[in-house]
Amino acid sequence: MYYQTIISADELKAIIDNDNVRVFDCRFNLKDPEGGIKSFNAGHLPNAQHADMDTQLSSAMTETSGRHPLPDPEVFLDQIRQWGITNDTQVIAYDDMSGAFAARLWWMMRWCGHDKVAVLNGGMSKWTDQGYELSQESATYAPSEFKGQANMEWLVDIDTVASQMETNAITLIDARSGDRFTGKDHNTDPVPGHIPGATSLPFPGNLNADGLMASPDIIRARFEQAIKEQPFNNVVNMCGSGVTACHNLLAQAVAGLPPMKIFIGSWSQWIRDKSRPVATGE
Repeated sequence: MYYQTIISADELKAIIDNDNVRVFDCRFNLKDPEGGIKSFNAGHLPNAQHADMDTQLSSAMTETSGRHPLPDPEVFLDQIRQWGITNDTQVIAYDDMSGAFAARLWWMMRWCGHDKVAVLNGGMSKWTDQGYELSQESATYAPSEFKGQANMEWLVDIDTVASQMETNAITLIDARSGDRFTGKDHNTDPVPGHIPGATSLPFPGNLNADGLMASPDIIRARFEQAIKEQPFNNVVNMCGSGVTACHNLLAQAVAGLPPMKIFIGSWSQWIRDKSRPVATGE
């Protein structure tokens, strides 16, 4: 049996030492580029490798991109091989934000054709809450011969978003906080607000009060209310830079909804061009 969406701490404990399991620490701090590796070095799940948001799960930012552009597919496929992931490997991603960052690796693995990937439900805190051990040793594995191909149809570029929002051809779901969406938060984004016509569905709404993923029925109802009659293939997820939007994509998969699309550049790319329209308020 493979896990393809989420996995509990108890379930992970039972398989974490298996030869075909690879665990990835995806902790990240936007305000401290070294924060993820510092946290990893201080203590992580056994056998884990560090997956760096800025250098391994993203390419370098350009003058026109968002904060976390996707790597070239061949570059990321090579990274998968360097991590020792085969086509039969169970991949597990975790962080300390209930999957907010781990979901990026989950989505990228699926983007490259590998669906044997899951996020630790509740993150690192659920692991330690169970009294399970941490390690300070970094695991290394022999490179693999992983074969995959990126599904570029899952991506929507900025020009497509701009043109199709004008004609209501897509439903755009924004995973950022409500304050960032409405423009009340003037500190996080250089330009506050949202893309006109977008729908606000902050990713924490996918979670219960205990930080665990909500039930599939609750999640499905949440997204179906926003999607309405729009075909699933015309639903596009976004956030600040294509990271927490992946948490909404993960939640959609937990709810049994079909794969939907993502605008990786998201808000941080949209506001690079000051001529693009910006809306504030609800």
